[in-house]
Amino acid sequence: METFILILCILAAVLVSSFISRFIPRISTPLVQIALGAVMALLPIFPRMRLDPELFMVLFIAPLLYYEAHTINKVELLKGLRSSLSLAIGLAALTMIMVGVILHAAWPMFPLAAAMALGAALGPTDAVAVSSLGESADLTPDEHSILAGESLFNDATGVIGFQFAILATVTGSFSLPRALGEFFLEFVGGIGFGLIMGFVVNWLFESARRLGWETTTTRILLELFLPFLIYMVGQNILHVSGVLAVVSTGLLVRFDHTGVGPNTSKANIVSSSVWKVLSFSLNGAVFVLLGMLLPAAMGTSWRDRRVSNWMLVATITLVCLTVIVLRFIWTASVLIFTKDHETGSRRRITSKLLRSAAVMTFGGPKGTITLSLALTIPYMTDDGSAFPMRSELIFVAAGVIIVTLVLANFALPLLAPSQSSEVPAQQVEKSIKVLRGTVRELSSRITDENRLAIQQVIKQYNHRIAKLKSRIGQYSPKDFQDLQVQTMEWEQDYMEERLSRIEEAQDQLEEKLKNENASIEQAPVSALPAAETEAEPSTEAETVADRDADAQLINRRSERGDDQEELLNLRSQEQAARRILSTISGSLFHLDRGGEIRWRAYTARRRIRGLLHSQFHRLKHLTQPIDKDRVFVAGRHLQAEMNHFLIEKLYSELGKGRFKTEDLLNTIINHQMIESSAEGKTEYAGMPAIRDQVEEAKREGYAIELSQIQDMVESGEISRTTARKMRRNVYVMQVDADSAL
Repeated sequence: METFILILCILAAVLVSSFISRFIPRISTPLVQIALGAVMALLPIFPRMRLDPELFMVLFIAPLLYYEAHTINKVELLKGLRSSLSLAIGLAALTMIMVGVILHAAWPMFPLAAAMALGAALGPTDAVAVSSLGESADLTPDEHSILAGESLFNDATGVIGFQFAILATVTGSFSLPRALGEFFLEFVGGIGFGLIMGFVVNWLFESARRLGWETTTTRILLELFLPFLIYMVGQNILHVSGVLAVVSTGLLVRFDHTGVGPNTSKANIVSSSVWKVLSFSLNGAVFVLLGMLLPAAMGTSWRDRRVSNWMLVATITLVCLTVIVLRFIWTASVLIFTKDHETGSRRRITSKLLRSAAVMTFGGPKGTITLSLALTIPYMTDDGSAFPMRSELIFVAAGVIIVTLVLANFALPLLAPSQSSEVPAQQVEKSIKVLRGTVRELSSRITDENRLAIQQVIKQYNHRIAKLKSRIGQYSPKDFQDLQVQTMEWEQDYMEERLSRIEEAQDQLEEKLKNENASIEQAPVSALPAAETEAEPSTEAETVADRDADAQLINRRSERGDDQEELLNLRSQEQAARRILSTISGSLFHLDRGGEIRWRAYTARRRIRGLLHSQFHRLKHLTQPIDKDRVFVAGRHLQAEMNHFLIEKLYSELGKGRFKTEDLLNTIINHQMIESSAEGKTEYAGMPAIRDQVEEAKREGYAIELSQIQDMVESGEISRTTARKMRRNVYVMQVDADSAL
């Protein structure tokens, strides 16, 4: 129960640290977690704890190193592999030797072998601290990959060197050939075992997927189980470096990059989410544990009257200076003698190179690995005497951890200010390119049957493009507003020209009706039957002529009725056109154009001209009011004609460069949907067939996106890390679409 309560307290501290860090962003989360751990250790209400180093390596370091290795940029790691191994092996060995020699020379009370054990414990950098501090500073890809690679490989060097130094102190003897042989066996054996396990794991997961055995639950559980299994088998059974075995396996596994489909996408998303939560929890727990261990580790020596506290502080200062200076000289030398990836020549000593060396110097703080190794220093030697200066060595190790973490927290933001608030423009532009390619491909697949569905999906893609462009400052609402203004001006010009034609036709028809009325009034009346009159009976020829005249008169009266109906339609169209023009003019007048006086004057002038023309026409043609339903129907027809004209006009603007392609396509799609609405075709929300077509078009779009991303990877336009992030976004939307179904 005490252990369970301790675990809950540690997790609670991790949770609290995530909230505190929001209020003090200048203090990195690891330092906040260390402080919370120290407070917990000093308060009597929290259970006491003792760290088992082997259990600590299995529970914390193994899964964290596996996740770090699996998610690291492999291309950047390979580019800086020589530099990383140089730091992980060469610098770690040099730190072990130089710290031991200098500390022994300054204070002979520290035996050389014991001092070298301290130097070996200070060799490894903290992989957790490196990844956490990297988020608060703007490290270049080279710097980040070198530091991450070093933190992956230097644990084995530090652990093996520490073991040999402790063995020499305890037994009083040391064999260099034997030490080198065991180091080579553990180092190479750990990497070899990890590579073999990587191939086995890839085959296992891909075979299970091919046979249909993979489920999200089994996939996640097996993946979480993997680092623990590999570490324990390598460390305890094969007696090779379990750390390097886990790292090698994490670098090689690729089962989450293979396979397509909604099930695989869902498993990838769940796996990534689980690992992120687990990584944050374990990271936080490591630093909370470090904070809980520091007071006890430092308190014993600080309270010891036989040792001067000033001597302890001076020892920490000397060791810190030794570690920092050695690291700066080594990293600067590595940068000088490493060829530049772009020019292929060695770098010259410049302020930029020295800044990069300083960043990599302070970007390698010591952490829990160092303290866990220091705490494993035995109490006794083989001859029964106390291990020399044990408490003091632990105190110095803890002090160096605090100093390097504090320096990293405050020096890195000064040397490499974080640009995390700025959006990576190049990556966003690549995403925009993928979306544009998807829109082009979807547009080429439009048919009469799927037009509405694909237009709806293209509209969503255009909205995504506009959002991305606004993040990097390429999208301005003013551009779209300019297109809206131009569209309404086209509408206004079209409707004015259409109204002019309606009025001209109306004038011609009224003139025709006027002439017809006069002609009908002057037409002769046909002879009545002879029986009803006293006149002489007409001849047969006169009767035929009268009948022809009557027929012509009837026809003229029928045509007159048709013309009157046509005139009524024209008057309905005229009123509808004037209402549409009034709406457009009002919208243009009230449109926000930044308070431009010339724009206000221009729109007001056109509006007043339209009103005067309307009043003059009404005075000229005094007519009875027209039925509102007739005017409404006429307006619908006019709007449909105007909408069709606008679609053709907008299509003609594509490729001219006057307006953004996304804005034009959005406007076109909006007007096409208006056109379809006028024809009664857009009630697709309640039509399962259309709704299914929309979902199918979405899936087609996601497949096209993934294909576009793969093409860009193969052509070298984007890195695999960038591609992985872009694919993740597509996977999320795929799973969301499948869940909706």
